[in-house]
Amino acid sequence: MRSSNNVDQAEFSQSWQKIQKIYPEANFLQSPAWGKTNELIGHKVIIEFSLEAKKAAKGGTIGPWWCLMIVKNAKRGRYLEVPGGPLLDWNNLAAVQTVFAQLRAVARQEKCVFIRLRPQLRRKAEQESLLAAQGASLAPMHLHAEHTVMLDLTKTADELLAAMRRQTRYEVRRAAKLDLKVTWANDEDTFREFHQAQAITAARQHFVPPDLNTLLAERSAFGDQARIYIAKTADGEPIAYGLILIDGAEAEYFEAASTELNRKLPGSYALLWQVIQDLQSLKIQRFNLWGIAPDGQKQHRYAGVTTFKTGFGGEIVEFVPAQDIVIKRGRYLINLLIETIRKKKRHLG
Repeated sequence: MRSSNNVDQAEFSQSWQKIQKIYPEANFLQSPAWGKTNELIGHKVIIEFSLEAKKAAKGGTIGPWWCLMIVKNAKRGRYLEVPGGPLLDWNNLAAVQTVFAQLRAVARQEKCVFIRLRPQLRRKAEQESLLAAQGASLAPMHLHAEHTVMLDLTKTADELLAAMRRQTRYEVRRAAKLDLKVTWANDEDTFREFHQAQAITAARQHFVPPDLNTLLAERSAFGDQARIYIAKTADGEPIAYGLILIDGAEAEYFEAASTELNRKLPGSYALLWQVIQDLQSLKIQRFNLWGIAPDGQKQHRYAGVTTFKTGFGGEIVEFVPAQDIVIKRGRYLINLLIETIRKKKRHLG
């Protein structure tokens, strides 16, 4: 992982923690752990940041900023991915212009066809206009969960239960009456078990799961902040699985799997309720349920889990959709055509 600041690992982690305090919207997508995950599966990762206020070349002052970039090699064209970033003061035009100029410089240095980014910005017309002014336009494909449910974990357990849909609250309580057990682990064997369970779930529900190398890379990079939760019957039979990633103030319900028992028993409800309680004990402030379908999109990749996730209450959040900045127009047009066709075939709205 390359950093422009040439700091050691301890200082690097401290710098990230300082950025998280400055920009509370930051989550794991810009973290050194996510950078390490991508390095372990073969991608080049570059992190540029500054913790000090500096004068901009064209006037004005630039405050602290952070940008994790991943160089992705694809047959359709090499590109620079910026997930959940950059992190900066979006109200400071000098900062926006300076950071985007740096993004372009890195993309050209890495011989990328385009830049794809999806900042942690709530979707508003003015935010999209600001991005358009920097040369960004709507990408043909998504970049991580753009519509999600965010639970406020600073609320009490009673407040969280009261905010749930009635059926969800009923299933949470039924799980307790059925004596379903929920535990977590992060040893390699548990990750391998989860991978096998998810492969079966994916075949049943028609989605593409991550490969084992990616899961093991997440385990290695996040350490005990990557947890596999398993809900089981009183007799110890697995019902549901969930991969939870924790970084800073936020945790993600990042991946899931289930067995046929989950159709009859409220395993997924028991699992999420236990996760919520555990995260609260860790003083985590928010829980991102990671992906729901937009209103009316019944063929969306998250359509099957939307009712389940929204049943837990929380705030429905829509981030600015993925944006592309073109570096090499001719080759980008080929990518645009390929991804547009792929999006329609796979219902990847």
